[in-house]
Amino acid sequence: MIRRIVTAICAVSLLVLPATAASPVFQDVLDTPALESPLAIKNLLNGVAVAGKRLICVGQRGHILYSDDQGKKWTQANVPVSSDLVAVSFPSPQKGWAVGHDGVVLHSTNGGSSWTKQFDGRAAAQVMASYHKGWKNCSSCHDKIATPKGAPAGAEGALMADLKSFTEQGPDKPFLDVWFENDTTGFIVGAFNLIFRTVDGGKTWEPWFDRTENSKRLHLYTIRPVGEELYISGEQGLILKLDRKTGRFMAQKTPYNGSFFGITGKKGVVVAFGLRGNVFRSTNGGTAWLKVETGVQAGLTGSAVTEDGKIVLVSQNGDVLVSSDDGASFKPVKTEQSIFATSVAAINRETLLIAGLRGVLVQSLK
Repeated sequence: MIRRIVTAICAVSLLVLPATAASPVFQDVLDTPALESPLAIKNLLNGVAVAGKRLICVGQRGHILYSDDQGKKWTQANVPVSSDLVAVSFPSPQKGWAVGHDGVVLHSTNGGSSWTKQFDGRAAAQVMASYHKGWKNCSSCHDKIATPKGAPAGAEGALMADLKSFTEQGPDKPFLDVWFENDTTGFIVGAFNLIFRTVDGGKTWEPWFDRTENSKRLHLYTIRPVGEELYISGEQGLILKLDRKTGRFMAQKTPYNGSFFGITGKKGVVVAFGLRGNVFRSTNGGTAWLKVETGVQAGLTGSAVTEDGKIVLVSQNGDVLVSSDDGASFKPVKTEQSIFATSVAAINRETLLIAGLRGVLVQSLK
C-alpha cells in the first residue's frame, strides 16, 4: 500500500479509436494542467489544510479546491499538472505546498488560488543521480555525504544500492506527505524511504534518505510534529523520530507490525494509528507504546487536533473518533452522513473538514 489505502483507488481510461484514426499523442501528466471540472469537489480528495480562514483540499488528476465560507462553496484552483495529489501543508495563510504521484511538488504564494510546480520525479531523479555521482567520486568525504554522524556501521553499501535503484527506475515514485515548519523549511516523504528537505522554500531540495534508520526502505506515509518533536510513520510498524543532535530520523520500537498511516498528538502524548482500527499511544516520546481500543475495524486514515486539544481520527468506513483525554480513549461521533475518509482538518473547536472518496464533508463535533 502506497498511501493510507486510498491512493490505490485510481481511475483508468481506455481510449478506443477507429482503425483509420491517428494514434493519440501522449501527454505527460507532469506537463498537462489540471482540467477544470464542476465535479472536482465530488471526486476523490486526499488531503485537506487550513490556511488562515481558508480551507484547501487536494485530490486526483491535480484537482485543488479552496473555500472561504467554511466549506459551503468551493473554487477550483489553477494547477499546472494532472498528477494525483495526496497531501497539502500551509505553514502560513499565503504560502503552501502540495505533493503527490510522479514525485510532484506544487507551491502556492496566494493562499492556494494558483500553483506552480517546484519539483517532480524527473528533477528528483537528477538530484539523486548527482548525489550518487558525488558520493561515488568522493571516497574521502563518504562520511560527510553518505553516512552522517550516527549512521549505522556498514550502511554505505546499502545506501549506494538505494541511490542506484532510484536513478535507474525513473521518476515514478510518489511523495505521500509534506510538512513545513515555516515558509522556508520543510520535508517531503514518500514511497521506498523517499525523503527530501528544503531550507529555502522549495527552491532546492536535499535528499535525506541516508538519514533515516530504515534499512528495508519501507514506505514513509506521514511526517508530523508532536510537541517539540518530529515524527515519521510508515509501513510494518515503522515510527521514526528526528534526533536533532545527529540530524537523523531514528527508529522507535513499536509493538505493532502493521502499517501506521499517521501520527498525531500534542505535548507529552504521541498517537500512532493505522490498519484495522489500531491505535497506539506513548507518553514518553515514543520509547514505550500502549494499545488503545477503538472499537473500529476499518483502517484509520487521518487525524487532527482541535484548538481545545481534542484528538480526532477518521476511518475509511466513515468513522469519526474523538478523544478528550489526550488519546487514552476514543469515542465515536454521531454522523448524519459518512464518507470513505482520507484526511481531516479542524476548522474550529467544534467543526471538522473531512475529505474522502466522494469529496468533502463538514462535520460537527457537538
